Amino acid sequence: MITFSTWDIIRNLLLAVRWTILLSLTAFVLGSALGLLILFIRTSKHKALQQAAKIYIEVFQGTPLLMQLFLVFFGLALFGLEVPAWLAAGLALTLWSASFLAEIWRGCVEAIPRGQWEASSVLAMSNLQQMRHIILPQALRIAIAPTVGFGVQIIKGTAVTSIIGFVELSKAGTVITNATFMPFTVFAAVGLFYFVLCWPLSKYSQFLERKFNAAHHH
Repeated sequence: MITFSTWDIIRNLLLAVRWTILLSLTAFVLGSALGLLILFIRTSKHKALQQAAKIYIEVFQGTPLLMQLFLVFFGLALFGLEVPAWLAAGLALTLWSASFLAEIWRGCVEAIPRGQWEASSVLAMSNLQQMRHIILPQALRIAIAPTVGFGVQIIKGTAVTSIIGFVELSKAGTVITNATFMPFTVFAAVGLFYFVLCWPLSKYSQFLERKFNAAHHH
């Protein structure tokens, strides 16, 4: 029987950590871009557009990420599109992240006093101009902490992608366990890696929140 040292396990998991980080970053960046677009639609003056954005958010927030992954992965295959696991994982996580980020940011936009909207409409600004020049710069300050906090959810969300065969951290853990028969060591290491990725982000998010609150009360 081949014996595996703890270092062998760690080294192989580290290779998978790269994919977890890459997938998280992709979902965060693309999800932010799409989330911003949804936010603009959600806060537009057009009722039909508002409704469409609302339905999008409710569908993606109200259904399990796992199901969304399956639909993207197998659904596109129904149309004869051969989707590699990494693409399906990236796409599903992006769509999922966008729904939460749009809603987080909408809360931040709504926290801006109505007077700011009224003052900028006196300046004959369009809805888009009001958002861009007046509202968003102020909402951004409130949004940083919860946005960073949501980054932690994205990292944890990547674990689900192992179901469709994307080899990120938890999938690598399963594969290595099957080869080494050392589940405790492997998954203790997997847990540690997730902690190392998530803990600094959640601490940073809390720090930003405290900083914002302190500035807000002064």
